[in-house]
Amino acid sequence: MTFSIVGRCPETGQLGIAISSSSIAVGARCPWLRSSVGAVSTQNITLPALGPEILDLLEGGESAASALDKALSRHGYSQYRQVTVIDMDGQTAHFTGSKALGVNHALAGESCVAAGNLLSDQAVIEAMVRAFEDSAGEALADRLLSAMNAAMSAGGEAGPVHSAALSVVSDLLWPIVDLRVDWSEQDPIADLDKLWQAYRPQMQDYVTRALDPTKAPTYGVPGDE
Repeated sequence: MTFSIVGRCPETGQLGIAISSSSIAVGARCPWLRSSVGAVSTQNITLPALGPEILDLLEGGESAASALDKALSRHGYSQYRQVTVIDMDGQTAHFTGSKALGVNHALAGESCVAAGNLLSDQAVIEAMVRAFEDSAGEALADRLLSAMNAAMSAGGEAGPVHSAALSVVSDLLWPIVDLRVDWSEQDPIADLDKLWQAYRPQMQDYVTRALDPTKAPTYGVPGDE
């Protein structure tokens, strides 16, 4: 039903998540990020509360593994959960409950961890980690999307996917990338990739506009002088 990858860029310290699902609006429930703290994907039978709780624990000094264990222990039904975590230092943790849907798998790699359920094959997750590692040196968002495209090439989910999301945080209080395709009949990952390619040239401009409006570039829209 869902596959995702959380990752960290060792050069910039950015943290990010890319995720796709057969369910609608996966970006509204599953990815959670906090600048200079970590990133969490909570999926399968999703409990959104796990995301902010794990981030709170990471911010309080817990390791990725300890934060994951403590958050899961606060709630019942952990057998239905699948959760991945990466912290600001690139340390990872993951959990897949015994009742995760269909073929499922989770795998940590260098500065990343990928997981999925209701997969066509466990090799989908291995392809994601390999693609992320092989694209070292590229922008984090590009690396995350490379992993998603590798997942689809390896077979993706057992059925069609309909939504996707991409989020990246830096040292700012807000995400520098927060893009979603909430529903697509055909190929939400391709749609997300196109959205990123359109947003990428403007990403730094929106940071500039926020921090120093006197240097804000214009785009010719009404009211934008």
